[in-house]
Amino acid sequence: MVKRYRIQFPVAESSKLGQDEAYFFLWEGKKKRKIRFHDYDDIYKIPGLYEQLFYDRLKCQSPKKVAEILESSVAQSNQNFSELRVLDLGAGNGMMGDELKRYGVSRLVGTDIIREAELATERDRPSVYDAYYTEDFTKLKPSVREEIASWSLDCLTTVAALGFGDIPPEAFIQAFNIIQSEGWVAFNIKETFLAKSDTSGFSNMMRELIFSEYLDLYHLERYRHRLSIDGRPLYYFAIAGRKTADIPKKFLKQFGY
Repeated sequence: MVKRYRIQFPVAESSKLGQDEAYFFLWEGKKKRKIRFHDYDDIYKIPGLYEQLFYDRLKCQSPKKVAEILESSVAQSNQNFSELRVLDLGAGNGMMGDELKRYGVSRLVGTDIIREAELATERDRPSVYDAYYTEDFTKLKPSVREEIASWSLDCLTTVAALGFGDIPPEAFIQAFNIIQSEGWVAFNIKETFLAKSDTSGFSNMMRELIFSEYLDLYHLERYRHRLSIDGRPLYYFAIAGRKTADIPKKFLKQFGY
C-alpha cells in the first residue's frame, strides 16, 4: 500500500505566486517542511510524494495527453507506434515512460539532470526504461552522446520541463539533434510561452521552432495541464511533429543562446 502524506498548500499570497515559485508544506509528525514544486530532488526522495502532489491533488494529465497526441500523430503515418525507439528527456521518476509503455514501444531511454530522478525510477518503476542516463545535455560528453545515439532513437518526448529552466533550450536542441531524421517529437509548453505578448528569447525561439523548417507539425492542442494550488486551471499546449532536419547552432544564437 502506497503511503499517504499530509500536504498543505499556503493560503496567503498563493494566487500571486508564479508557477515556478509555488510551494507546499509537508507535515512530518508535528513539524512542517516547506518544499518548492521545482525542488524535484527533495520530492523524488520520498516514495509516492510526487504522484500524490501533482497527480492526485493537482490533477496533472500531461504525460497522458502528450502520449495520446504522439500516438495519434504516428497513426497518420505508415509507422507502427510499437516500433518507436524513444528518448524521454527530463524523464523524472518515469511518469511519461509509464504512459508510453501502455502503448508499447520498441525501446525507451530516459534521461534527467538529477541523480534523484534516476534513483526514484529504479525504486518505483524499475522495468520502464531500457536505460537511464543522469546527464546535463548542455554539457554532454561526445562519448556519452555517441552511446545514447547508438540506441538509434527515432522519437523525442519531454513533458512539463520546458520554459522554467528545468531543461534549457540548448539541452532540448541537443536531444532533438540526437534522434534520427524523420523521427517523432512530442512535448508540451505553458500557453503563455507561445503568446506573442511574451517577447523573451525563449518564447520567440519556441514559436519559431514549432513552425520551422526543422519540424513538420502534426498536432497542436491547448489543454488543461493541471490545477494551481488555489484551484485555477493551468493551460498548456501539447505539440507533436516529425523532425525534418537537425537544428544548427545559428538557430539558437539568433535568440540569444
